Formats: sequence, structure tokens, C-alpha cells
Amino acid sequence: MRLELRGITKQFPGVLANDSVDLDVESGEILALLGENGAGKSTLMNILYGLYGADSGEILIDGVVQHFESPSDAIAAGIGMVHQHFMLVPVFSVVENVVLGDEPTSFGGILDLRRGKKRLTEISEEYGLAVDPDAIIEDLPVGVQQRVEIIKVLFRHAQFLVLDEPTAVLTPQEVDDLFEILRGLRDSGKGIIFITHKLHEVLDLADRIGVIRRGKIVGSADPSTTNPEELAQMMVGRPVDLVVEKSVAEPGEPMLAIKDLLVVDDRAHPAVNGVSLTVHSGEIVGVAGVQGNGQTELVEAITGLRVPIGGSILIDGAETLDKPPRWLHHNGVAHVPEDRQKSGLVLDFTIAENMVLDSYYDAPYSKGVMMQWDVVQSDAAELAERFDVRTPSIDVPASTLSGGNQQKVIVAREFSRDVKLIVASQPTRGLDVGSIEYIHSQMVKQRDAGVAVLLVSTELDEVLALSDRIAVMFAGKIVVVLDAASTDATELGLYMAGGSPEEKETA
Repeated sequence: MRLELRGITKQFPGVLANDSVDLDVESGEILALLGENGAGKSTLMNILYGLYGADSGEILIDGVVQHFESPSDAIAAGIGMVHQHFMLVPVFSVVENVVLGDEPTSFGGILDLRRGKKRLTEISEEYGLAVDPDAIIEDLPVGVQQRVEIIKVLFRHAQFLVLDEPTAVLTPQEVDDLFEILRGLRDSGKGIIFITHKLHEVLDLADRIGVIRRGKIVGSADPSTTNPEELAQMMVGRPVDLVVEKSVAEPGEPMLAIKDLLVVDDRAHPAVNGVSLTVHSGEIVGVAGVQGNGQTELVEAITGLRVPIGGSILIDGAETLDKPPRWLHHNGVAHVPEDRQKSGLVLDFTIAENMVLDSYYDAPYSKGVMMQWDVVQSDAAELAERFDVRTPSIDVPASTLSGGNQQKVIVAREFSRDVKLIVASQPTRGLDVGSIEYIHSQMVKQRDAGVAVLLVSTELDEVLALSDRIAVMFAGKIVVVLDAASTDATELGLYMAGGSPEEKETA
């Protein structure tokens, strides 16, 4: 089978998202689609999936023009989509999520979960997905939840699969597992469109590469003959430095001092269990670990979003256990949260309003009870330009931006003021190589200016490239602190899985 998009054009107010795009994928092929944030990748795939209607152009399967009025039409034609943000009901079981909307019934219209479970098990075994049908979604690791999303589209007989940023929240081991699954799907005759920003993943997985920039397909490449530098230049339109340039750190006085910290999660289970860690001014300390080992709760405790039950947190010598986020903001703490949509932005607010979300009540943005909107607009426009936020206007809601551009709004807001400590959790999640290059350079610049930086990231390449020291979290504890210059991803991965120094010696 052959899936084609011909001359697809889509315009939103002030933005030409897709400009006469031609794209095709064959059965038994993995096509990687690369592009900057806001380049038009997600819009194009949403048109393919029936979520948007194209202004012009057509979709064909084996030469037959398709008319998709909704996702159900696309699904019926054999197209399945795994979204960047999973579409799962956390309190439902795996089988309940898989059959939702396509429920098998027995005589009399009664829900027949046994039949659904049988087919789910067959799919799981055929493609090596290894998912327990009775497991509850909220109890599963992120990587397994993603397998459930893949099973959902296969359950509906998808012949073509679209995966939008599928590795954004996965560990390296989970990425390897996913790639094995995708290769198996390809070898079984499925056509796959794989959207990502991660160049090494493209070179490792894809059979063919297409690059979209500012709404147009600007080129294609063969993974066997191209390289990351060439792909980055095609994406961004200029040479991109893929190596973080930084000098040796010159740490100063302790800026963040955590001692014997105890934090519980939302279910009152221990999440941070006796953590002690110091971050000095003028250094970047990275925190590595498989997601779910206490990193989220640690960051929330430091930034005033979660109250610890024990231990101490000193910032510039002041105890902050009982301090709210506003106090921390006033005392030089910047925070880039891991979930931009839930914790970093008010999606219904404009970009300008989000740029002053944590400082609107201070001069120069307010005078008494009156907002100084001219200053807000002026500063927001300058920040949007400096941090390359792709938007038709700073007056549009943040919800209209791509995920990467939403992240840029947060980074622009937090990095543009005088701070002593930056707590950055997944700061480049979902960003393209050009944006990553810029944000990494800004973090190093802050370090060199004497700011203390705590970096929490599931991207081991990022942790290794930026950090001066690396703390590894496992089961709520700091199990080791390593010199970043003398470690590597293999050693980090061993400690992240709970390995011991003795295992390192024999690894």
C-alpha cells in the first residue's frame, strides 16, 4: 500500500502552517519527518488523521482520494496515530483503554471484554509488545503506556502508523525497546511516519528522511549517507553547533544545600528519601534517573510546590521549607517545570500574559492596582524575538503554539531576569536542534555568570553535555554523584537501574 499527501495547504490566522506539502510513505517503510518547532509537522499529521481539514490538496491511499471528516474516517481507512501526549484514561485497565470507542459486544449488546482481551493478547504477542491486559494504566511505566497506545491503533487494524515525538519521555532503554517494536511493525508490512527532533534516532531507525521547514518540504535524505550536521542545517536553515561549548566550571559558595530531605508523593508514599545534595554558584549539577524515581517531587519541594515532611533546603543560606513560590521568585529562584502545559503556562492566556505570569504584580508591569500593558507588550515582544518564539502575534493564546514554542515562552520568562538559582526540569523536551543549541548556551552563560543550575533531565546526552557534576537518583535516593567529565552513558545507565559500584567494575 502507498499513502500520499499531495499539495496539502493549511492556513491559520496569520500563519501558513502547511504550504503545498507533498509526502508519501510505503508499506514496510519507516519515514522520519524532521522539522523545527512550528515547522508544520503536527498540523500536517492532524490533517492526515482527520483532526483538521486542509484548505487545499488531497490524501490518497493506493491512488484513491480519501475524504476524512474526522479521526474515525482516518481510522476506517487504516491510519492510526500515537500522540505526543498519551490519550489514555489513567484509572482504566489496559484492555478497557484499548477497546474504548470500539467496544466488542456479545449477544444483546453486552460488553465482551474477554473477546477484547483475546485480540489484545494476540496483538501483544505478535509484535512483542508484552503488555498485561489487566494492568491499570496509572501503575504502568511511561514506556509501557506508549505500547498500549500502539496496541490501540493496531486493534483498529491500522496499516499506517503516525508517531508524534514518541521518545520525548522515554528512557534510553525504553527507546531501544520501542525501536525494536517499530522495526517489527515495519517488517510485518506497516508503513510508519516517525516525527522527532532527535537526529541520532532518525539515523538509527529511519529508512528515509523528509525535512519540513516553515511549512514546506525542503529536502529529503538517506540515513545511510547523511549525518546529524547536514540534517540540522536542513531543519534550521543554518549551520548548528551540536556540541555544547563550555569551559571548566569555577564553583563558588553553596547556593542550594539540601540535607536529609523527605518528601511524599500524592498517595503519601515516600518519593524522596533522605536526599542530600549541594549546588554551588557557578556550576551545573545534573540529576539523572529513570522517570518516577523522585525527581519530580524533589523539584517540587525545592520550588515550593510541595511541602517536605523532613530535612532542610537552604537557598543562599536561607531555610525555604515554609516558603511559597512567590517568595522564592522574589529571592532569585527560576523554575522551568517538567510539564509545560500543567505547571508552566496558562494555556488560555496570551503569550504576553504568560511572559509575566510570575511577575505581573511587580514594577514595571503594574503600578498600584493598574497593569502597565504597554510595558508588558513591549517586553513580551522583545523576549519572543530573542528566544525565537514562532507566533503570528504575542496576543494569541499559548494553547495555539506548538509544544516546543510553548517551552520557549517558559524559558524566555525564567531566563530573562536576574536569578541566583535555576531549577530546570526537562528544559529542552520537545525542542528542535536549533532551540536546544540556544537554550544550552543560555544555561552555560548563566553558569558562567555565577548562577547555580540544577538540571533534571531524562536526556542522558543533555545531562552529560551540560553538567559539571551528575547526581543519579534511584528509588528516591541519590545513589552516586559523579564527575561529568569522567563518566559516560553506560555508567550512568547502570546506576539509574540500581546497579552497584561492584557491578560497574564487572560491566
